[in-house]
Amino acid sequence: MKRTCWLGLCGVLLLSDCASRLINMDNSDQEKMNRTKIDFSKTKEQVTEYIRKYIPNVTEEQLLQWENEKVLECMIIDGKKMYFYNAAPNLFRINKEAIAIKLAKDGLEQDGKDKVNATHVPQVISEAKAKNEIIVHPVRMRVKYTLTVKPNAVPEGEIIRCWLPFPRTDQPRQTDVKLLNTSESQYNISLVEYKHSALYMEKKAEKEKPTVFSAEYEYTSSAEWHQLKPEDIKPYKKETSLYKEYTSEREKHIRFTPRIKELAQQIVGSEQNPLLKVRKIYEWINQFPWASAREYSTLENIPEYVLDNKHGDCGQVSLLFITLARYCGIPAKFQSGFMMHPGGTNMHDWAQVYFEGTGWVPVDQSFGLFPSENKDEKYFFTAGIDSYRMIVNDDYSCPLYPKKKYPRSETVDFQRGEVEWRKGNLYFNQWKWNLQVEYLK
Repeated sequence: MKRTCWLGLCGVLLLSDCASRLINMDNSDQEKMNRTKIDFSKTKEQVTEYIRKYIPNVTEEQLLQWENEKVLECMIIDGKKMYFYNAAPNLFRINKEAIAIKLAKDGLEQDGKDKVNATHVPQVISEAKAKNEIIVHPVRMRVKYTLTVKPNAVPEGEIIRCWLPFPRTDQPRQTDVKLLNTSESQYNISLVEYKHSALYMEKKAEKEKPTVFSAEYEYTSSAEWHQLKPEDIKPYKKETSLYKEYTSEREKHIRFTPRIKELAQQIVGSEQNPLLKVRKIYEWINQFPWASAREYSTLENIPEYVLDNKHGDCGQVSLLFITLARYCGIPAKFQSGFMMHPGGTNMHDWAQVYFEGTGWVPVDQSFGLFPSENKDEKYFFTAGIDSYRMIVNDDYSCPLYPKKKYPRSETVDFQRGEVEWRKGNLYFNQWKWNLQVEYLK
């Protein structure tokens, strides 16, 4: 397959230090409001209709109480109260009474990742111990990723630029990446120095037709688990550039605000051991339930948003974990891509922490404590990760390759992809994405 370099067309922005900049984001109030309006698109009538499926006699007082408690997310837009498009489903993920009502009506629904990990996690631990290895249990996957721009999103004949997620090739537990085919014969893959791994293509728009970009590839993903003990953790070499970089603040979501400082001190107390600090922070954040999230580009400080609203999705709680860990002197960073569990594929974010003498260790805050009395299994996701992942990003808010001219739709993460044309960015409401996975023997 022909791989064409687009450097002359698009230019290159080499990434030297992600922490020293944010990508060229549009901070205009109008752009932020446009995106917020898309997120807050439900009326009171629509939200109430959903809630009545479970609580037929819901009252105005209950709605107002939930709004005040921030479990029913809403805001005033153009003089009218509008609700987050997933506000009603989120109510039954956040509020304990609502959760119990839905559980009684629908029964317990175990998602794909939990079904897989119920047997997978013990297998990983057993295999790691038996082989005395950290990276075990490889799984080969074939992925077809498709991004479809809606008809007439741009005028006929205009060039659409597209960045698709692509598995990283610099991660020890993600190997043998093989590109099988692409929708366009000319394409470019990010240099490994870039923290967002993207496959770039261009295509002319045709009148009344969708513009489709796709790629098919295979890779092998393995589990990783570190059998860590507090007494094995070595003191940090605090003079190193790694330690300084990954224990520092970072615009705009890793900020040591007064509340973060106070919380960190309350959580870890007098504890000095880095591993035990990580577990304390992890368990404390575990109180916040998962809920569908607003677009990150509309939020000023994601960890503070979690603290304000007492819930968060995977990336939000991961950024809160990273911020608290860094303030407590533990190097931590962001990693993301997809969880690829059979029956449970979706975008996903997690973290990594650095222990002296061990290196970088995965931490999946949103997976919580594994339901087991076995301590290794219980704390698995504080020092390990399952085999069903696709790592795309090794940081957040970094430049794309080739350089994107306009602000990204997702200014923090890079998972669904990005699209633009010569006159502007194409936001999420102008295209859709699809990921298909085949598990190979």
